Amino acid sequence: MPVRALWWDDGRLALIDQRLLPRREKVLRLRTVAEVARAIRTMQVRGAPAIGVAAAYGMALAAAQHRSTPEKSAKLLRATRPTAYDLFVGIETVRAAWSEGGDALAAAHAYRATVVDQCRKIGEAGAGLFRRRPNVLTHCNAGALATVEWGTALAPLRVARDRGTDLFVYVDETRPLLQGSRLTAWELAREHIRHAIIADNAAGYFLRTGAVDAVIVGADRIARNGDFANKIGTYEKAVVARENGVPFYVAAPWSTFDGARPDGRSIPVEERDPSEVLEFAGWRTAPAASRARNPAFDVTPAKFVTAFVTPDGVVRPRELASRLPRTTRPE
Repeated sequence: MPVRALWWDDGRLALIDQRLLPRREKVLRLRTVAEVARAIRTMQVRGAPAIGVAAAYGMALAAAQHRSTPEKSAKLLRATRPTAYDLFVGIETVRAAWSEGGDALAAAHAYRATVVDQCRKIGEAGAGLFRRRPNVLTHCNAGALATVEWGTALAPLRVARDRGTDLFVYVDETRPLLQGSRLTAWELAREHIRHAIIADNAAGYFLRTGAVDAVIVGADRIARNGDFANKIGTYEKAVVARENGVPFYVAAPWSTFDGARPDGRSIPVEERDPSEVLEFAGWRTAPAASRARNPAFDVTPAKFVTAFVTPDGVVRPRELASRLPRTTRPE
């Protein structure tokens, strides 16, 4: 893959500092579980599958340094971000191995390999959806940066391109942190996939005028009935897509599916620092007396989803509960 979000490097967790892209590519090398927790909390690493893998390696670092217990290390990492289910799956995978006297680093490596393999399979499963729908809208970043390699929403597009589909991707800018215009566009440009960045509030225009053939997004947590949390603004894209008869797909590995949660009503939604809305690139853009609300995610009901693209194929929402692998609820 031309992009890797993170990798193991001689006893350290190496990752691209995503806050600096696209202006600067900087690799951080983290040595402690506290540094990993800080990187997740501050979004130096982001995207549900990627933070799950980062947390798995954070647990492995703690185990190797003998400075903490499995429970204390897990508690530190769990407190970083509440919405993404992969975070808790990654933590629990290594915590269980460590607690039972197993090799924590081997467990982290295995978890990373599973996530990468599932994202590759998502690409293969979903590529055919875009053979006759090559003009695609996506929201936020669900590429390799968010998933270690391949991506979730971008994986089928990568495979479709490799199979000869002439794609054009409409990239929502994704306010307030611009994960679309900074990160998704950066990935697409590196791979020479045609695209255009659009303002978030322009998506309805392109859906209404027929410019968009399909929408595909990733997810941070998916309930058993198919309700799902994703970056704020996803819900409105799903509603407008349905109103205009445009199929809306959600791509995710099994680690994103919270099978113990019946629906989306109880999915925790992170609210981040209001300064992300009130400022831009360090400059105050709002009046000094103004305040802001900054939910990082919204929850989209399953009725707006055409299908989920999973490692085991394309699954309709009504089929989801019967297709889920056996899961636990690690929180």
